[in-house]
Amino acid sequence: CVYSFLLNQEKKMALKVLTDLDSARTQYYHFKAIIIAGMGLFTDAYDLFCIPPIMKLIGRIYYGSSTDSNNLYEVPRAVTSAMVVTALLGTVIGQLVFGRLGDLIGRRKVYGFALMTMVLSSFGCGHSICTSRTCVLLSLGFFRFLLGIGIGGDYPLSATIMSEFANRKTRGAFIAGVFSMQGFGILASSTVTMIVCSIFNRANGGSEVQLHGADLAWRLILMIGAIPAGLTYYWRMMMPETARYTALVERNVPQAARDMEKVLDISASQIVEEFSYLPNSRSSNYSLFSKTFIHSHGLDLFACSISWFLVDIVFYSSNLFQSQIYKRYLSNNHNVNAFQEAFEVAKIQAIIAICSTIPGYFATMYFIDRIGRVKIQMMGFFFMAISLLAIGIPYYSYWNNNTNIGFMILYGLTFFFSNFGPNTTTFIVPAELFPARFRTTCHGISGAVGKLGAIIGSIGFLWASHNKKDEGIGMTASLILLAGVCVVGMITTYFFTSETMGKSLEENENIGINEDHQNEIVGGRA
Repeated sequence: CVYSFLLNQEKKMALKVLTDLDSARTQYYHFKAIIIAGMGLFTDAYDLFCIPPIMKLIGRIYYGSSTDSNNLYEVPRAVTSAMVVTALLGTVIGQLVFGRLGDLIGRRKVYGFALMTMVLSSFGCGHSICTSRTCVLLSLGFFRFLLGIGIGGDYPLSATIMSEFANRKTRGAFIAGVFSMQGFGILASSTVTMIVCSIFNRANGGSEVQLHGADLAWRLILMIGAIPAGLTYYWRMMMPETARYTALVERNVPQAARDMEKVLDISASQIVEEFSYLPNSRSSNYSLFSKTFIHSHGLDLFACSISWFLVDIVFYSSNLFQSQIYKRYLSNNHNVNAFQEAFEVAKIQAIIAICSTIPGYFATMYFIDRIGRVKIQMMGFFFMAISLLAIGIPYYSYWNNNTNIGFMILYGLTFFFSNFGPNTTTFIVPAELFPARFRTTCHGISGAVGKLGAIIGSIGFLWASHNKKDEGIGMTASLILLAGVCVVGMITTYFFTSETMGKSLEENENIGINEDHQNEIVGGRA
């Protein structure tokens, strides 16, 4: 009875200290936090989408002596895949390590370190040492691995910080706003690539490219991506620790109230007075991956992880090799120089970003707090499957021999419904479901599992999309298989994913806990 009384008192007072956060009106700081927190996602997308045009430049420099005229200037897909996979492996490590550190020592204390890792690694990519092909690619892969660690660390920290600052009514839109910075990263990557290539091409007079100029161009494109993230470092360091972490994990309510007053128009003096009498209860003393944790949050962790895993298989399969999918829209590389070829790849990426990717993010921001996470995620998986089937089934009989706008529309729809669907919601939901002291850890685990799916998608697509004579299964079978993955994602979402719309973070963390099990947690089985 004593333990039950203490638990009830603690819950009432904890909800009291967080009521102002949940009901706070939308303020300037919320939008400032979106920009600050979103710069890591911006850098992630910039880095991902600058690789296809950069590979065109590297192909001209290091693969210009191929005896096969069809593959002249083409970087082998295995090399392109390796460049992507090294970053993804780093991302897996970063999500797990920084996610855990965010719960153990605080979000703010490791937030700036993750950003600085990204900035320095981006510059390192541009300064890849040596001039020989093997040495350049190895050093580029090494710095991309470090870049991935920083990007991975930013995922759970940015999502959690935004979720813990936001109010319950617009929390989904704010977290989606952070994630939407990926869209602007894609657009910035394409824009920078086009500008740099245009400048170098004009300086070169449109003639055959000098290798030194192409080598300088791809390095410059990579390093420019570090500038926006570096500019936000100061503001990240000035951000206070989130009030939820300070109050619920560090149990320092007066400090949480002072931090709230620094950034939000909230007066928390009354809350501090009432909450200062909180008993020092150890009611929630179960550890990560204990039986109690698995019973309470295991299903939610599985749902978040499997959804992220499935969507990343599809997203990265389509994303990383898009230049291979629509290379029929590019000029023959024998008729253009390296800068013109890279410019065309970046231009197509920019068109897709403007017409499908960014609108998908904005659609999620508008609807996420109106129709809910689960419905958007299921809808996204469903329409991704439809679009992939519409491309895949008649691929060899129609699309492979007909260059028209219909193919690009269908291809663009896969990106629209990915972002107006599971690609965004899988970033949002893990930041809402778990207790404050496990939040970044669980988000990191979900994201790490997702990036394992990305690795499978990128490597698997590399093999599977080959024609059967090359020991692959071909584009039709590959795209139908990806559509099947989307169907599985829709089914798992329906059966396992919890809806978090309109609930406070403290209400969400108790979704999977019944009353009897709460009493078991309180009593510590004593």
